[in-house]
Amino acid sequence: MAGTSIEWTEMTWNPSTGCTKISSGCMNCYAEIMARRLKAMGVAKYKNEFTPTIHPDELLLPFSWKKPKMVFVNSMSDLFHEDIPLSFIKQVFKVMNQCQHHTFQILTKRADLLVKNSKHLNWTKNIWMGVTVEHKNFMHRIALLKQTPANIKFLSLEPLLSAIPNINLIGIDWVIVGGESGHKPRPIQKDWVVNIKSQCELYNVPFFFKQWGGKNKKEAGNLLEGKKYLQKPELLETLA
Repeated sequence: MAGTSIEWTEMTWNPSTGCTKISSGCMNCYAEIMARRLKAMGVAKYKNEFTPTIHPDELLLPFSWKKPKMVFVNSMSDLFHEDIPLSFIKQVFKVMNQCQHHTFQILTKRADLLVKNSKHLNWTKNIWMGVTVEHKNFMHRIALLKQTPANIKFLSLEPLLSAIPNINLIGIDWVIVGGESGHKPRPIQKDWVVNIKSQCELYNVPFFFKQWGGKNKKEAGNLLEGKKYLQKPELLETLA
């Protein structure tokens, strides 16, 4: 496990690492940059840098966490990457099924593979499933997410690269929005964020605004019209 600065979770767990670029949101991938640094530091787990790699020795970690945690699964990878075997995904799910005192959050851009594999997996209520929709061109991922049996379904609109109007939020439990950060961040526009917030209010969906991003994301902060929006789904719903 590892602590994290990701505002919408508590910690990360990476039973696999590495990925390949699939859409525009991947261009300045923070995980790829971090994997390169970790390899240079001699961290054995990243000897393959950002080549998709499974780590069976990581599977037992959640059993060692006694207190309930909110866990982002694969912050350094995509669990539904085409190079991750279904047999290993099943092992990851089995651990999550057996550790129902924790809440596990999974995020993918490969919504087609998510749907293909979802019928082979055991979706206990402590598993939250999300898709990244960084641009209006990828709204089809939302409909695919809805085909899964996940109890909590969420959207990560980060890095937000366009307006995303007319989102069908029926069946969606949470929306996260954030601007891109780093050395060459692509700009985010306030009206894009305000519009998404309004859509969430219309559908009564929790809205979490993570950051404006930019070269100095701390300075830019996360105030939207003078207010912080850090709403989350009710945790107790996953235990009902």
